[in-house]
Amino acid sequence: MHESNLNLPVNLYTAEQVRELDRLAIEEHGVTGYSLMQHAARFSYDVLKQHWPDANNIAVVCGGGNNAGDGYVLAKLAIEDDKQVSLINMFNAEHLKGDAATAYQDFLATKIKPIKFSASVFEDVDIIVDALFGTGLDRDIEGKCCDLIKLMNTSECPTISIDIPSGINADTGHTMNVAVNADVTATFIGLKQGMFTNDGLAASGVIKFNDLDVPEEVYQQINLNSDSHAASRLTFEDLSKVLEPRHRNSHKGHFGHVLIVGGDEGYLGAVRMAAEAAARVGAGLVSIATRSSHSSLLSTVRPEIMSHGVETLDDLMPLIKRATVIAIGPGLGKSEWAKLLLARVLESKLPIVIDADALNLLAEEEQASKSWVITPHPGEAARLLNSDTNTIQQNRFKSLGLLHEKFQGPIVLKGCGTLIADTKGEFFVCDAGNPGMSSGGMGDVLTGVIAGLIAQGIEINHATKLGVCLHAIAADRARNRGERGLLAMDLMQHLRNLVNPE
Repeated sequence: MHESNLNLPVNLYTAEQVRELDRLAIEEHGVTGYSLMQHAARFSYDVLKQHWPDANNIAVVCGGGNNAGDGYVLAKLAIEDDKQVSLINMFNAEHLKGDAATAYQDFLATKIKPIKFSASVFEDVDIIVDALFGTGLDRDIEGKCCDLIKLMNTSECPTISIDIPSGINADTGHTMNVAVNADVTATFIGLKQGMFTNDGLAASGVIKFNDLDVPEEVYQQINLNSDSHAASRLTFEDLSKVLEPRHRNSHKGHFGHVLIVGGDEGYLGAVRMAAEAAARVGAGLVSIATRSSHSSLLSTVRPEIMSHGVETLDDLMPLIKRATVIAIGPGLGKSEWAKLLLARVLESKLPIVIDADALNLLAEEEQASKSWVITPHPGEAARLLNSDTNTIQQNRFKSLGLLHEKFQGPIVLKGCGTLIADTKGEFFVCDAGNPGMSSGGMGDVLTGVIAGLIAQGIEINHATKLGVCLHAIAADRARNRGERGLLAMDLMQHLRNLVNPE
């Protein structure tokens, strides 16, 4: 999560909802469309100067809609500020309508003539302003606009996008063939949900928001729980309020008992990481049910964790009876041993966190429960939905909805901009985390974190959301030496620090 993203609003909107906010402000509250455009352009220009105060040569790329209108107004502001401005029209500006047409005519009054796109258009430019496509884009970008965006992305010039990076689907975060990789995005009225997951989170860079003084009454008229799956950003500050200091006379029995089931032959590390993560976030007791050949090794490397050799269901049952919550999947494998253990665990009435190989086995079953937390990455989600990874990623919000419909309990769809659905079907997004998390064991740690929080009596939905945030923020803190080479175990001390807020 960019530091500047920390103070953003929590509500996320679909493109349709943002258009409705815009319409309500204009038609029912006396705000003019052109005043909104001018306000948006002024805010964007102020953000530009804040980030690049020494930029004197500015290239503004304009498309054929209202997003272009914002660009024309910004270009005029820059000219009035004695900046050198190159304005590139990618469409025939004479076909503009409404407020965008007004903005274009106002720009022409500066006597600066727009130029056409060429391979040298960004030479001697300090900053590029992307006002090409807005939230209404509903088709792949091709032709000269595709060439332009590729040139922008390979240019050494930084880029600021107006409202949304051109080429990013405002609802899904999916790239429409090609998309601008912005350093900063100045966005308005409502945060677009597609900017916070998948390609959208990577393309948006630092996000700056302004509501353009739209009246609060307008926001109250929008139903955030519509069929278009609007979501909310998770904020650690709000979620972590349940992590209160413990009473002086507390003991381990007050904080639950996590049972981690997994670790088939050759997969010892996964259960060890999940178990330690559960302990580091505060579970009172942590046990592991694993192959007998592993149990003594685990007790050696982490003696605080109780490791049990389990070869039969009779070995497993006493452990289940002592548990508060079960996490199953890390290193579980797909053997008959794994299938038997999973079947018995799913018969339990305890809350269960299901990950990794347990998800792959669950894909073969027709079972669901509101007390199960399902934590798939896109590949596992594809297997659970009998689909493919590309389909999952093209619309992660839709995929999340299908997973929730099928399994009913909290769902964590991992990835860039992890999505969460709670038992009520409300959607949430975690925009913390970094590419360094693309390494083995990260999912096992998340499984342990969520299980450890549930063990302490934190409600299952809250524990799931808090666990995702803890995991991502711990990874952000652990990357102080760089993202490459970040290991799952590097998160442990940061997890401990985060669950003990000062």
